[in-house]
Amino acid sequence: MAAATEALARVGHAAPTAVDVAGDRAARKALIVKRVRQWSAVALLGIVWGGYNSIAAWRETHAFMINASESLPNWAFFIQRGRVPAKGDYVFFAPPEGELVRRHFGPDSGPFGKRVIGEAGALVEHRGEWVYVDGVRVAHMKPRSRFGEVLTPGPVGRVPEGCYYVGTAHPDGFDSRYGEIGFACAKQIIGTGTPIL
Repeated sequence: MAAATEALARVGHAAPTAVDVAGDRAARKALIVKRVRQWSAVALLGIVWGGYNSIAAWRETHAFMINASESLPNWAFFIQRGRVPAKGDYVFFAPPEGELVRRHFGPDSGPFGKRVIGEAGALVEHRGEWVYVDGVRVAHMKPRSRFGEVLTPGPVGRVPEGCYYVGTAHPDGFDSRYGEIGFACAKQIIGTGTPIL
């Protein structure tokens, strides 16, 4: 009887075999891998969600624009909305409505991109066919467009508060040198541009 009890005790307290130990390790490893995958998925979801929110916020204040005209040397720009342009910056603005703008650029012309040449308070003068801003010659005015349409000389005097004299060095630039465009003012401005290509 004592021998049978001792045998049962030995069976109940038998040392684990190598197969049992390997099985436990495999089960623990599988559980760890599963937990790591679950937490990685949660972390990835958090990164994607945060990235989406960041992109959405960036899109509210930025844009990407392609320049289709020859008046600027670059053809692709990142636009930052809400930043006040400074002299030398590229600025993108909605052109004023007018027959000449409609005829050349269509009813939905899209924004114009120019450089800020004169800020508020700058003095714009016409000396013959030349435009000067603060005493520096910046543009040549043509009497007619390349299609023969009469062009009106642009505004002169001090650039008003919230407005800019905008232009390019291109001889056919359609900018503040002409009355059909005039000064670009705050209500027209879409944003400042950084050339990328």
